[in-house]
Amino acid sequence: MRNQTIQSGIYLIIDPSMEEEILLSKLNLIVKEKIAAIQVWDNFKEDQNIEELLLKIYEKASPNNIPIIINNRLELLKQIPLDGIHFDEIPENFNDIKKEINRDFIAGITCNNELSTIEYAKKNQFDYISFCSMFPSKTANSCELVDFETVQKAKSIFSGKIFLAGGIDLSNIENLSQLNHDGIAIVSGIMSAENPSENIKKYHQKIKK
Repeated sequence: MRNQTIQSGIYLIIDPSMEEEILLSKLNLIVKEKIAAIQVWDNFKEDQNIEELLLKIYEKASPNNIPIIINNRLELLKQIPLDGIHFDEIPENFNDIKKEINRDFIAGITCNNELSTIEYAKKNQFDYISFCSMFPSKTANSCELVDFETVQKAKSIFSGKIFLAGGIDLSNIENLSQLNHDGIAIVSGIMSAENPSENIKKYHQKIKK
């Protein structure tokens, strides 16, 4: 297993229900760029060979030491040598989960305006939290809009990485520059792009400003 840590920067979320050939061809380009992590969204098709697809994704990312994180599906973290798990909601008995997995793994959780979730992530030594949704978003339509003040408070509570997600694109990313954060989570801004590598470079340029 690799060193389970998550870096700052671009946290990519991919939709496994995409046409597999298109998904993997985009990943061939994406893994050559600087990516903090790739989360596989819990949106699998019926009768999809999930384990086979995850292993293909892992094999593409592994040589570039990009962590692969599964969304919610604890059983997949047990079955496959993935690097971590992202919870959309507070899990029950996280200490029991750690015992079940019995190896180091990255743990992250979605936060909104509830400080209690941030406190939970601190108490359980999560590696990162991800605020959703910063802006209105088609892919994050179940998330309430996050108050910027909540993000500012988070740094005084939580010492891990803080990512911002939901509706972020090249036209509004600079509105986040006032917030103390470690990176951004992107879905369609990269995966829907004809040339994902170019868009990753553009996001990096905006982040550095």
